[in-house]
Amino acid sequence: MFPQLAPRKEEPAVQANLLRLHRRDHMSNTSLFLRTLLTNPRMVGAIAPSGRMLANLITSEIDPSAGPVLELGPGTGVFTEALLARGVCERDLTLVEYADNFANMLRRRFPTARVVCADAARLDAPDLPEGVLFGSAISGLPLLNMSPKTAMAILTGVLSRLRDGGALYQFTYGVRCPVPHRLLDRFGFKATLHGQVLRNFPPARVYKIVRRKPLYCSVASR
Repeated sequence: MFPQLAPRKEEPAVQANLLRLHRRDHMSNTSLFLRTLLTNPRMVGAIAPSGRMLANLITSEIDPSAGPVLELGPGTGVFTEALLARGVCERDLTLVEYADNFANMLRRRFPTARVVCADAARLDAPDLPEGVLFGSAISGLPLLNMSPKTAMAILTGVLSRLRDGGALYQFTYGVRCPVPHRLLDRFGFKATLHGQVLRNFPPARVYKIVRRKPLYCSVASR
């Protein structure tokens, strides 16, 4: 069993922004989410949109001054709204979403963000900003539903696009990291439990994934 982690205390202004955005978008998010779930459940990988407490947790260490932010699998934009509430500029967001209906909705809701309709395992997509290194990344992708090969392609692609000291925050409904530690070790990555939200539906955990050594060293040692 994981230890109970003390929740991070938010600034009052951040708390108010998160609550206001959650209330405003909850119904529309749920409606679109359910329609997509019924038509393509494997793509969604969840039974309900992520809750406010999970959005708070997965974005809690994002520093707006550290650089642009990459979000994978934003879906209805629950985490995106939390990023904005924390002071990240909309124009500094790159949202990579595979589902057309989610991507179209994200473009309407976040008109100055870069929304890329692409496979997160192919981060060489032409619509992604070339040569840009991100300060951090968050992921709502259902890695547990993917093959280890696909999951590692995603992690390798993301971590190669992060600045020194940058991290990927990945949530999961599983009881452990969604990528086996033997694979993380092989590629020079490290995952630590960032926190858990038992009151989410279903309960969720967030892992912080970083590079332990430069990517070229990891590839050369394989």
